[in-house]
Amino acid sequence: MSADDEMAASSAPLIEHLAELRTRLIYSVSAFLVMMIVCFTFGSALLDFLLSPIEQTMRNLGNPNPVMQYTAPQEYFFTLIRISVVGGLTLAFPVIAYQLWRFVAPGLYRKEKNAFLPFIISSPVLFVLGAAFAHYVVVPLAMRFFLGFADLPSFVAAIMADTVTPPGALLLPGAGEGLALPQTAQEAASNGVSIVFNGKVNETLDITLKMIVAFGLCFQLPVLLTLMGTAGLASSRGLRRVRKFAVVGILVVAALVTPPDVTTQLILFVVVYGLYEISIHLVAAVERNKDKQARKEGVIGEGESLFDELDDDFDEDDVGDVAADDESKPS
Repeated sequence: MSADDEMAASSAPLIEHLAELRTRLIYSVSAFLVMMIVCFTFGSALLDFLLSPIEQTMRNLGNPNPVMQYTAPQEYFFTLIRISVVGGLTLAFPVIAYQLWRFVAPGLYRKEKNAFLPFIISSPVLFVLGAAFAHYVVVPLAMRFFLGFADLPSFVAAIMADTVTPPGALLLPGAGEGLALPQTAQEAASNGVSIVFNGKVNETLDITLKMIVAFGLCFQLPVLLTLMGTAGLASSRGLRRVRKFAVVGILVVAALVTPPDVTTQLILFVVVYGLYEISIHLVAAVERNKDKQARKEGVIGEGESLFDELDDDFDEDDVGDVAADDESKPS
């Protein structure tokens, strides 16, 4: 066989793989565009759904007719585009994951297919759970914190001006008929400058989408670590060993992806750290399955593990003594 024939034979599989990749990409992009158009068609309803936490918060704070505004002609249109992009990626993810699976599956063994398939199924489920947790729990808390905090200075100013009876003042000795508490703190500070919240659609939606995407991605932690454990890139003992570094990393992530209030940061930290601990147990379960299979094949004996490390049986001094004995032996 000539050199040209060998080159042609070796390039044929590569061309086939590239053609397969092009087909899978076309299907994935088409699914994304279709879902994006669907989301844009119902963009107004999706926007109302995403803004429902701040709407409810404003009603709870005494605003019977919450109003959001946009200040540029193109702002509302591009807001719907952003919602359509995020919604299109979310809805098209099952199709994208299936196309990825069809591209990767032919190169995997049956055991690898059985190990990889559950992660593709669980990943969108966990993302939806994280997004729902952010929308129904975390975003309302963040909105309540910011809007309630905006009303706090006027309440304090009213107390300082003796127009409002401080909390607990009626319980003091000699307290008679005190001043009635106004309906809102802003009424008490009516002599000053009124501070009114005029929310912009894109800025409010930016907080909501960031929280939804952040929690959806953080809920992928068990999938990622378990997949790494299945591939042998992580171990349960290693994850336990770096737990203190993981705590610092989770705190940094919580500070970066959440609004600057302690409540939402603490919630994200508790949730992600809980997922980290769950991931340790999932990786340990994967290791037990590997040990069980290895015992059936006779690779290891009873009571042994493929994941035994040297420091499980020897401390550092023992390792140093063993190394010194090896060096003292005659060659």
